[in-house]
Formats: sequence, C-alpha cells, structure tokens
Amino acid sequence: MAVRLDDDSAGHEHHLISWRQREQGFSCRGCGNRRGETRMAGGGGGGGGGGSAGAAPKQDDTQPHPVKEQLPNISYCITSPPPWPEAILLGFQHYLVMLGTTVIIPTVLVPQMGGGNDEKAKVIQTFLFVAGLNTLLQTLFGTRLPAVIGGSYTFVVPTISIILNDRYNDIIDPHKVPSFVILLIASKYVTIKFKVVGLGTQRFLRAMRGTQGALIVASVVQIIIGFSGLWRLVTRFLSPLSAAPLVALAGFGLYQLGFPGVAKCIEIGLPQLIVLVIVSQYVPHAIHLKKNIFDRFAVIFSVAIVWLYAFILTVGGAYRHAAPKTQQHCRTDRSGLVAASPWIRIPYPFQWGAPTFEAGEAFAMMVASFVALVESTGTFIAVSRYASATQVPPSILSRGVGWQGIGILLDGIFGTANGSTASVENAGLLALTRVGSRRVVQISAGFMIFFSILGKFGAVFASIPGSIIAALYCLFFAYVGAAGLGLLQFSNLNSFRTKFILGFSVFLGLSIPQYFKEYTSVAGYGPVHTGARWFNDIVNVIFSSEALVAGFVAYFLDNTLQLHESSTRKDRGYHFWDKFRTFKKDPRSEEFYSLPFKLNRFFTPD
Repeated sequence: MAVRLDDDSAGHEHHLISWRQREQGFSCRGCGNRRGETRMAGGGGGGGGGGSAGAAPKQDDTQPHPVKEQLPNISYCITSPPPWPEAILLGFQHYLVMLGTTVIIPTVLVPQMGGGNDEKAKVIQTFLFVAGLNTLLQTLFGTRLPAVIGGSYTFVVPTISIILNDRYNDIIDPHKVPSFVILLIASKYVTIKFKVVGLGTQRFLRAMRGTQGALIVASVVQIIIGFSGLWRLVTRFLSPLSAAPLVALAGFGLYQLGFPGVAKCIEIGLPQLIVLVIVSQYVPHAIHLKKNIFDRFAVIFSVAIVWLYAFILTVGGAYRHAAPKTQQHCRTDRSGLVAASPWIRIPYPFQWGAPTFEAGEAFAMMVASFVALVESTGTFIAVSRYASATQVPPSILSRGVGWQGIGILLDGIFGTANGSTASVENAGLLALTRVGSRRVVQISAGFMIFFSILGKFGAVFASIPGSIIAALYCLFFAYVGAAGLGLLQFSNLNSFRTKFILGFSVFLGLSIPQYFKEYTSVAGYGPVHTGARWFNDIVNVIFSSEALVAGFVAYFLDNTLQLHESSTRKDRGYHFWDKFRTFKKDPRSEEFYSLPFKLNRFFTPD
C-alpha cells in the first residue's frame, strides 16, 4: 500500500512512502531524526491572568525535551550501511578498538600459565579468529545488532583460579615440550628436515586444557537460558528505570581500565586522550566539511598521531634507561608479538590438545558465564540505542544470549583461555562515529579473521601501547554509561521512588565491588575464603561485577516496590516499552531484528 503526500518545503512535490515509513515518520535511512518521537506530558500552558503585562513564553521554551524511542542524529542506523569505502575504514576502526581487550587478557594470563611470547602470540591469534566468528554469528543470527563479540574480564578470575590449581604443582619449572624432528628425505646429496615445534610449555598446555574444559561446560548456561526462552521471561519485566543502572554501570563500572591505564605511561596516554577529544569534538565544528571525516575517523587519526609520537620516543632512546615496567608500558617494541607471530597460521579446534574437566572449575566458570550474560544484556541495550534501533524485544535478547553461549563454546573448543561477551568499547565507538550499521561491524569481523591468519600483520597493530588503548576506553566506556543515563528520559525523575531505586542501585553497584576488590588487593584473596576455591571464585565473581550488582538491585526493587500504586507504572517508564515486549507488536522490530534468509518462518521469535 502506498500513499501520496504533498511536501510544502519541496515545492509541493509528490513523494511515495510506504505505510511503515508513514507510521514511523520517515524511512530508516534518516536514522532516527524524527522517528518514534513522543512529547512528554506536562508543562504546557502559559498561565492566564497576565493580560498585557507581557507576552507568554513560547511553548517550546517551557516544554521538556521530547522522549525518543530511537536515538536521533545517527548518520547510518542498523539497516542503512554507509558507502563501501567508508564502511571498510569504519570496520577497520572497530577492529583497532577491540584489539585492546584481545591483547590485554592473554598478556595477563599466558605468562601465569607458563607460556612465553610464542604461546601468547598464538593465543591472541586464536582470540581474534574466534571473536570474528562470534561477531558474524551474533550479527547474522543473534540479536542482529552491530555488536562486536570479544573477550571478557569477567572470566579472568576463574581462569586464574584454574591456573593456580594444585594439580599443576607437579610442574615446578615450566619447560618446553620436546620438539620432534622428522627426516623426510635423506640421501648422500641432500637432507631436508622439517621441525615440528612444540606448542608450548607443559604447564601452559595443561592449564589451557583445563580452561577449555571449564569454558565448554560454562557455555551450556547461556545456551540453555537463551534458547529455552528463560531470559525472555526475565527481561520482559525490565523497565527503563531498572535497565538504566545496568546499562550505565556496564560502562561506568569499567572505570579502573580507563585513566589508571593512561597513567601507566602518562606521556603517551594523556596526549592520546587529548588528541582524541580535540579531533572528535572540536575539529569538526572548527573545520566545516561536506562529510563527517574527523569525528567519524577520530580513532584512526588520533592513534596514528600518538603511535608515531611513541615510536619516535622509543627509537630516540627516551626509555633506554627507564625502569622495566615503564619500558613495557611505553615502548612500541616491547610486546614481543611481531617476532613471535608466524606469518600464516589458521587456528583450529583442540589445537592445544584434549580438554580436561574438573567440577569445581566448571562451576566457577558457569557463574562467570551468567555474569557475562547480564553484562552483555546491558551492552546490547546500549548498542540498540546507538544504532538508532528500537528497544530490543525480550525474545531477541534471549536469542542473542543463546548465540553468545555458542560463542563461549567456540572459545572452549579453539582454546582462547577466556570467554566471550558483547564489547563495551565497540558499543562506545558506535556513539563516537554515529554509525550504527550492521554491515560495518560485519566488515570488522572480516578484519579480525584476516589478521588472525596473517599473524605478522596483525601483530603490528596488536603492538599498540596499552596507554593508547586505555585513553580510548575513557571515551567509549563513558558513552555506554551515558546510554544508560539516557534511559531515564522515560522515567519520572520527580518521583521519590525513582530517586531511591536509581540512587541506591548505582551506589551499591559501585560500593560492593569496590569492597571486594580492595579486600582482594590487600589480603590476596576475597572476603569469602573457604577451603573450596571454586566456591570462593563464585562469590567473588558475582559481587565484583558493578553492572550485575546494580542491575539486580534495581530489577528487584523496581518489580517489588509500590506496585499497587496507580502512578508506579508510568513513573518507572514501563508503558513506553509495552510495544516492544513482544516481537510483532511494533513493525520496526521486524525491520531491525528479523533473521536473514527468511528464517523467521522457521524460528518465530515469540
């Protein structure tokens, strides 16, 4: 069905629009500038009795900002890809951003497992390869949001517990697995030898296999909760008020990865932060171009400038006599990845050997998987906002969680030593570029797979100093936190119920994890210290997650406090998301979240 409308501003020219575009206000290519707008009630009139004492103020001056079901001013939304050259550059930018977590986690874990630079390089390659696969699966069959699926710090605690397990104490000094030399051709004229290099140290291999077994078991948690629809039942009771602390602390809760990382090499990290802010926020308003170049590619510009500056400091001898820790954080040639990475290597399943299974380790990793599930839910909501999509229906969140469980299963099969979650930093990059296109993130997945196979080339970019990455985090985590605060536009902030739930959940979400982390840093173990290490890990993982603590407190209070009062439903903003609680209530849900290849005929979301 089509309708002709007159456009006065275009000289009464006629334009055809579809019924869906007419309902939404404009097509998806406009990306939310006018779509789904609703004026909040209140404010209004100009109070009579003024007579000729003065003109009444304009109505717009006294009205609050309109509520937006979809975030406006997004250049390319989830279903509207930019031109191919621009999309490729944006995809490469997403690849650069996700490298931070991909490099940091193996850099911390592999040495403790007994591995060296060779093993670290191979783990990073495997991490990249699996992240690319998981990102493609999530964007094609999961939530279909432009969400990068990468490593998670939530899994670090149970992984370290596995590494320190007593069953590895029989290996006191890690040593290389004996190499095998195969003589293929030998004669009095020529001898050709092929050396099969050992995959790593014995301790590294055994610890990696234990981690693989725990991840494989842990993946079952998200697979069952997601594909069975259990998470759909939980998230149907989610309101803007209870979602705001969850999303906000999914970003703000990672504050310890921001400026503390910048300060590890302040002469590189601080310039990166300053240049990033100037290029992305000030230069576009000072230099007016037809295309948004500086703000859209601010990461590439700023990283290139500061990385070159760090390289000059390195070759100039600025750190020649510095402390080893300073050299590790500041020099551009200290990662050891370029020399250790093979030119070409394709990661493959069970490359470290057959996984081993231990019940306690599996339990701890299963709890970490659940925590990552909750944190990813907050990140998915933030991604939907910055992609100018509508609120994610509960059935789609549940489907995404199920596919994230498949991702953790792949982590265990390939051996990444870490589980998967939705990348918070890449969600923040969507906000910086104002490009929420699904295709861009799928291109970035292609870069992950490509550079994971061509190890030397990928290692060059993976050698970016950590302080540069931490400076990027300062901006991206802030954007995700702001997405959570933006959900409060649907709630009544003049309600004391709202103030209590919001303030109490956010405060506990920051305070409780801080207590657990401070206790651990002083005592060397968490507040719960029993003879069962797996039980200690379970408690520590749960209460060390800011997003989980804040989200649980807000969810519980919002669904139990003063529900009998008639004003509560509107105060919490619950009615704004009614149309998105089932997949078919709003036609935009089908546009944004339907499966490709007409698979919705076989897999109905609700």
